[in-house]
Amino acid sequence: MSGHGPEIDGTSAAVDLFWIPLGAGAHVVRLSGRLFEAISALVQRRQPCALFHSALEVRVPEGRFVIEMTPIPDTDGLYRGVVAEGPVGTRWAGRFRVFRYEVRRWREGTIPDVGAAIGSPVRLTDELAVARGILGTLPSIPVPVWGRDELHAGEMWNSNSVVSWTLARAGIDGSSLRPPGGGRAPGWDAGLVAAARSRDRSGA
Repeated sequence: MSGHGPEIDGTSAAVDLFWIPLGAGAHVVRLSGRLFEAISALVQRRQPCALFHSALEVRVPEGRFVIEMTPIPDTDGLYRGVVAEGPVGTRWAGRFRVFRYEVRRWREGTIPDVGAAIGSPVRLTDELAVARGILGTLPSIPVPVWGRDELHAGEMWNSNSVVSWTLARAGIDGSSLRPPGGGRAPGWDAGLVAAARSRDRSGA
């Protein structure tokens, strides 16, 4: 993936948010996402919405970094700038690589299916200190079980939680950020709740 903005000099930066339709390029994920949303809409008595996965691109003078939660494809996490791993589904299953996720801070990396992103990129800030704050805080991200509300935040933890947590911890208000076209980003609010709790503990 090439950069999505002008070259960054020694004093400038950029943080861009990408909204990618859930399951773009992955038929099984798309179908399972639609089933999940259909059940959620039925329980909540509303119309189903399009679901989105989010990712970040952070540009600083040191380079361009992509931040995303993904499945672990192999053991070469160092190459992809992996800063954290967590279990998928249940903690005991996390003993196996296929049931773990990784959080990437990938220098000059790629975002799979970024070509399918809608209404993106969304420029969030040009402040160098904030961009560097995002990169610096990411290794301290919590790694609860994917797909469960282990943090008691009101919804499951997933890739959107990683992005919203990271933004909130760096001082970017993510409460008003929502996918285009009335879509939903399940897990987004869980990241905001977890970040607020981290700030409260730090303040204490």
